[in-house]
Amino acid sequence: MGIDAARGLALIGLMAIHLLPAWNEETGEASWSWRLFSGDSAALFALLAGVGLALTSGGRHPHEGRTMTADRIGLVVRAVLIAIVGLWIGTLMSEDPPAYNILIYYGVFFLLAIPFLHAGPKALFISAVLFGVVSPMLMQGLQDGLPEFVSYNPTFTDLLTQPGATASQLLLTGTYPALPYMTYLLVGLGLGRLNLRKTEVQARLVVVGVGLAIFAQTTSYVLLYALGGYQRLLDASSMGEHELEDVLVWGPDSLPTETVWWLAVATPHTNTPLAIAASLGVSLAVLGVFLLIGPKIGAWLLPLSAMGVMTLTLYTVHLVALSFEAHYELPYLWFMVHLAVAALFAVAWHRSLGVNRIASRRVSENFRWLMRRASVAASTSSGVRSAARSTR
Repeated sequence: MGIDAARGLALIGLMAIHLLPAWNEETGEASWSWRLFSGDSAALFALLAGVGLALTSGGRHPHEGRTMTADRIGLVVRAVLIAIVGLWIGTLMSEDPPAYNILIYYGVFFLLAIPFLHAGPKALFISAVLFGVVSPMLMQGLQDGLPEFVSYNPTFTDLLTQPGATASQLLLTGTYPALPYMTYLLVGLGLGRLNLRKTEVQARLVVVGVGLAIFAQTTSYVLLYALGGYQRLLDASSMGEHELEDVLVWGPDSLPTETVWWLAVATPHTNTPLAIAASLGVSLAVLGVFLLIGPKIGAWLLPLSAMGVMTLTLYTVHLVALSFEAHYELPYLWFMVHLAVAALFAVAWHRSLGVNRIASRRVSENFRWLMRRASVAASTSSGVRSAARSTR
């Protein structure tokens, strides 16, 4: 319940970022929705994706042998299918789209997660730290030599005609670049290897998450305003103070390369080490809170948890609806419409197919079992053919 509810909140956050104004037209300041959800919703989504991968591959006791092989094969299939949906949605979007689609990046996340699927919590957390520190350096160091940006929402045509540029965008230069985002996914994978039912673990998530977010934001502030980073950014770039202030609120189009001091900012979607740490901290705290309150107020969380169970469906429908671009004049109304439709549909689906939770879970488990058996059969068949070729 807690994990599903957190995923439902992440979906609402992405809807808010896509639909609601990013700034107050009277003051020019960032809106409440931008301050609450920008960067953090996508980070929470990626973190929970990692938790889900851990739970479906054995939880605290990772699968081994053929079962793990089947998990990996199933994850490849899942990644490809999600990427195909993402590429299809890209064909519906305009050149200046109303939303940046995360699904194709999700497919890459899952492919990159395959080598880590068997690892324990300690190895996963260490790997996450390495991705969180090294990836931003690669983004800044390699950016001038990478191919030009393809499009905000890559399509099948982009993938076929510009494979190198599309790959660099998906890995390093896009809206949700896979290499830095692996930090969130690997932390989630590590969390899924712990006993998330223990109150002690849940409370620790909240404390560590809040502490990490505060540490990241405080460190960024000290580096920029107490240790001269702000002036270094002004000196190294051609920006004036007003323009730099805007960049520190909204983020640059891509991580600037003039000076390493850009790595000191914690602005959403800059994917610097401190920005990653700040969003990761918020995500950990949100997950911990929902895990703590889930058993106590589960009935009140039903709209969120029901949405969280079917985020792929709801997010896809949300993006397809946005592609018609009918929401610009009345953003708050359309946000409420998208939210209400998603919540009502999810709850209705839950009540019609999930009244008997045990039966519903059995159907899901039987489906996963069939998929796993099919994957094991495929891997076994491949091994037999390989042995036969070797014998010949």
